[in-house]
Amino acid sequence: MSQATKVQMPPRVAIPSVGFVKASVVVMALLLVTSWYSILTSDRLQASGFFNGETLDRAWTFLGDLAGTNSSNTPAFFKASEWREKAGLALNTVAMSILGIGIAGAVAFVLFIFGSRNVMVGELAPHRSPVSVFIYGLTRAFFSFTRAIPELVWALIIVFAFTPGILPGAVALGIHNSGVLGRLGAEVVEGLDPRPMRSLQSAGAGRLQVALFGVLPEALPRFVTYLLYRWEVVIRTTVVVGFVSAGGLGTEFRLAMSYFKYTEVTLILIWYLIIVLAVDFASAFLRRLAD
Repeated sequence: MSQATKVQMPPRVAIPSVGFVKASVVVMALLLVTSWYSILTSDRLQASGFFNGETLDRAWTFLGDLAGTNSSNTPAFFKASEWREKAGLALNTVAMSILGIGIAGAVAFVLFIFGSRNVMVGELAPHRSPVSVFIYGLTRAFFSFTRAIPELVWALIIVFAFTPGILPGAVALGIHNSGVLGRLGAEVVEGLDPRPMRSLQSAGAGRLQVALFGVLPEALPRFVTYLLYRWEVVIRTTVVVGFVSAGGLGTEFRLAMSYFKYTEVTLILIWYLIIVLAVDFASAFLRRLAD
């Protein structure tokens, strides 16, 4: 009897799985290489104007202007009168940020539950009526619209329609961040444990009672945390909003750059650094209290 010949199959080659992080790193590397290739080939004029000794000399001269070494006058950051003047502008900047985040927080606090899918049209909704679907869709559209337009554009529109000042800048900051905070608050509600709310519903509580006694106590601490985080972002954005004559350090920064008062620019940057650090520390302290 002849023994059957065994056919040996070729060994399977294990294909290594590529994780999300590795794929992201590869894609980012490809995008960086493509971007630099485009700059160095398609946009040679800009690349040649940037990577040369003349650009380095201009940058070094500008740093000397900021430090006051290229001028015979006393730098602004050595004058007490300039410090006092910029201190008032710094207070206006902080006031603008507080008013702006206050407007955003008030609008988002009223609306974020109406933008939560699980409460309005999901598993926690007692019934899915056309009215609740419409309110949910309108609220989410408001969140998307307000946060899609940057604060600078809102400030341009508001300052054009009204007089320049702190209030238009604060309103511009409030409009944009109301959409951001509203979306974050809605996502907090959508991520809550639904069992306490279901218990309230089984006990006969209506939608308003579930929202007041089930949703708000659970969502409010995280909402306040997001509010304080956004305040840190807002204080950094005030200088950009101030560029369109919305007041504060931003307007003075634009004027100082326009009139080549570079040591005043340095003083404004110092004050800006001070208030940003102060707001960061205050926000961290308030977040610890909220937790």
